[in-house]
Amino acid sequence: MRQDIIDLYDAFTHGTMGRREFMKRLARIAGGAVAATALISVLQNDYARAETVSEDDDRLETFTATFDQEGPAVDAYAARPKGESILPAVIVIHENRGLNPHIKDVARRIALEGYYAFAVDMLSPLGGTPADEDKAREMIYTLDQEETVAKFAAITRELALVKTHQRKVGAVGFCWGGGMVNALAVASPHLVAGVSYYGRQVAAEDAAKIKASLMLHYAGEDARINAGIPDYEAALKAAEVDYQLFTYEGAQHAFNNDTNTARYNKEAADLAWSRTVAFFKEKLA
Repeated sequence: MRQDIIDLYDAFTHGTMGRREFMKRLARIAGGAVAATALISVLQNDYARAETVSEDDDRLETFTATFDQEGPAVDAYAARPKGESILPAVIVIHENRGLNPHIKDVARRIALEGYYAFAVDMLSPLGGTPADEDKAREMIYTLDQEETVAKFAAITRELALVKTHQRKVGAVGFCWGGGMVNALAVASPHLVAGVSYYGRQVAAEDAAKIKASLMLHYAGEDARINAGIPDYEAALKAAEVDYQLFTYEGAQHAFNNDTNTARYNKEAADLAWSRTVAFFKEKLA
């Protein structure tokens, strides 16, 4: 997939460009409307490919959890190993498309590693994640950033106080969710370990507030997000935050999403996932 096409799609999915304008620009660089239409099936997520771990896997129990804080409640798709009760908790934070089948699958993968996994739907206060991805993206950007981070901090505190989790709470997020992991690390002293996949960085002056250990995964071909790495890393070092940072050369933003043909990079995704699992095993032991 040509980089200019990837960049255009990235601008569409992470900005205010409407679908009509996106298709107009895509047709212009792809050589016509027919070619643009053909490319859409490659650029968009295909959730038929979202079951790395089956929904009815007999090693797992899945259930719905509700975090009833001040204001509208937040629902979560949750999973844990069958027959297990005393385990650390990991909050799974979705991309800007909301809680979709891919993120639910990630939660099941986390659960199989020996955790309670809570894939939160941060669009719950707005009625929940819709099937229409364009609508989900529009809804995400209506969320108040400060209120959303406060909700994550409250969820983290709630999980930390549950004896079953023994105060061991981690978080992993992707894209929008990766940025939320960084913000949550600033906002919550209860977060023990956070893994951010190609997430927007917090302001350098906030790094000193971070108590959690962090693992940061970045794509080599992701200029929009990577522009913030130098200042963030310098701030983490100055604040003596326990962090690990990895850049996967040649990989695109969202390289972990195996339902997206244009962006998925198996080599980078497998390596980042193995590092993520090892990190949680160490920090949440």
